[in-house]
Amino acid sequence: MKNIQKMDLLLALYISAIVCAELLGSKIFTLFGVNASVAIFVFPLTYTINDVVVEVYGKTRARSFVKSGFVILLFLFTFTLLATVLPPASRFKDTNDAYNQVFNKSQRIIIASLIAFWLSERFDVYLFSKIRQKLGEKKLWLRNNLSNFIGQFVDTTIFMFLAFYTPGSLGFIISLILPYWSLKCLFSLVETPFTYLGVRWLRKGEEI
Repeated sequence: MKNIQKMDLLLALYISAIVCAELLGSKIFTLFGVNASVAIFVFPLTYTINDVVVEVYGKTRARSFVKSGFVILLFLFTFTLLATVLPPASRFKDTNDAYNQVFNKSQRIIIASLIAFWLSERFDVYLFSKIRQKLGEKKLWLRNNLSNFIGQFVDTTIFMFLAFYTPGSLGFIISLILPYWSLKCLFSLVETPFTYLGVRWLRKGEEI
């Protein structure tokens, strides 16, 4: 029973990280000379949670997290579209433009985000599982970071190309991908101790 509650908490944290990244990620700041979305603080956490779940319960359970996250993103985008399209009450017309500016994203960016999330998160789960088959339970730090580095490269590359590519912009897209991916890798390294803590916490009292 205790581990069911732990999985519920992990799923809630996973969904919260995705929603925070999508709703708040439009703010760009500069970190180490690289322009980055504030989502960089929370989105790498989803990869860590994937790896923790795969390590303890296997890739099938982790894939269910990814499916849940994708459904939540679809719901969020659909409701956001509805909320921004509906006309405001007369009393709130003055703030409607600001509301729409914050929450209204282009359809291209929405589609890019959905596709990048679905493919990269599933790939991360697959890759971590494959590496685990080769190395067994050894070197969790290596398996965690290697799968995260590659998975986040896939995510960054797919999103940047789908969201911003135009003919002749290849060099510009690459200039966006590499620094942003490097920052994600840095955050993955920082989160490595949390992977160990998460696995130990989830395994503790595993008998239900």
